[in-house]
Amino acid sequence: MMPVLPLLLDLLYLVALALAAPWLALAAWRKGKYREGFTAKFFGDIPPRSGSTHCVWFHAVSVGEVNLLAPLLAEIEHRELQWECVISTTTMTGMALALKKYPGRTIFYCPLDFSWAVRRTLDRLRPDCLVLAELELWPNLVRAAHARGVSVAIVNGRLSERSFRGYRWIRPLVRRVLGQIDLIAAQNEEYAARFRALGATAAAVHVTGSVKYDGAQTDRDNPHSRRLAALAGFAPGDRIFLAGSTQEPEEALALDTFHALRSTHPELRLVVVPRHPDRFEAVARMLEQSGIAWQRRTRLETDGHDPRARVLLVDAVGELGAWWGTAGVAFVGGSLGTRGGQNMIEPAAYGACVSFGPSTANFRDIVAALLAKQAAIVVADGIELTGFVRRALEDTAWSEALGERAREHVQSQLGATARTIDLLEPLVPRPVPAARIRSPRNGDGVVGTGHERV
Repeated sequence: MMPVLPLLLDLLYLVALALAAPWLALAAWRKGKYREGFTAKFFGDIPPRSGSTHCVWFHAVSVGEVNLLAPLLAEIEHRELQWECVISTTTMTGMALALKKYPGRTIFYCPLDFSWAVRRTLDRLRPDCLVLAELELWPNLVRAAHARGVSVAIVNGRLSERSFRGYRWIRPLVRRVLGQIDLIAAQNEEYAARFRALGATAAAVHVTGSVKYDGAQTDRDNPHSRRLAALAGFAPGDRIFLAGSTQEPEEALALDTFHALRSTHPELRLVVVPRHPDRFEAVARMLEQSGIAWQRRTRLETDGHDPRARVLLVDAVGELGAWWGTAGVAFVGGSLGTRGGQNMIEPAAYGACVSFGPSTANFRDIVAALLAKQAAIVVADGIELTGFVRRALEDTAWSEALGERAREHVQSQLGATARTIDLLEPLVPRPVPAARIRSPRNGDGVVGTGHERV
């Protein structure tokens, strides 16, 4: 008989969906959200996995977590671990990026936390280990995996003060879920302490550092950045100001900065990379109404670059990391509102002169470290953003020194990926060495399976 808790959670989820149905329908109609992957999300209807290779299921909610998997998967391949790594995601943008970034791998929409959906997904995947990127505490999913003997891990674990306060209201449930998790690889001791305070087993919690540092490219001369710079027609004397992962009204503020400085700094070029694809058209309309010559990234291959256009709208998913490599001056978006900021490690790793707004709760520890090393600047509004870019253009010694301090900080933080895989390896069965597999012909009874858990 199924335990009572999963049934109660199913009922709670159904009520929540019913209440949110009008909003979800409107979002699906206006922005195309929630249309894809319906049967996978609600019924666990994913392609069944064939073969008997040990399977590690990585769940990455959206774009940030999908990018986070790259160094982990690279390290698994480097160690020649015999794992079949499959990837789930929740959002359309996460799915689009995962399909582009990890071709050849099994990629699917993660089931919602209904008991029947997670059971069917587990039946079809038959994973040995479930790895949750950063934090995804879904009780039915974790319980069902744990009940089947599937190891469960959180990697690059992050638990903000806001989330911690929220989870404390349902601490008995959270304690039950965390008690079923075999490994929590936390980014820092502050997060680790919060996991333990909510009931995680002390032996399961480890501090590994942030994998996001390892995933950042540090070489500006990498082929992808070079190709994009050539495609956009960037000249050696150009100074690239890139506003990335932007939300409303950050694109307009970046454009205001360009307006204010372009007459005195003709070498200035602006690249705008909105965080969400559903903002591409709104930003395009804003640029069209501005009267400035501009281009879309998606037209560069077919139309070539326009020498008159000094503004570029990157209306493509999954390229921001490489575009940061073209920029000398950077603004990291999602930070001038209430969003909590976006990843500032990538521009810092390239040695860009980095700025962001005051709303950076999602990356508080990273921000604190950059500011302590005088490796980034906080701008409170559009006026300060313009002042920051002006100084970066006019005081190159200052901007280069700030960028070099940022790059050195990122390099000092490398190594979290290797530490994380060291902790994951014991959770996944290993093939038994050939010498230990015995045949009935030798009088040893039955042929071994060839695998064991260590």
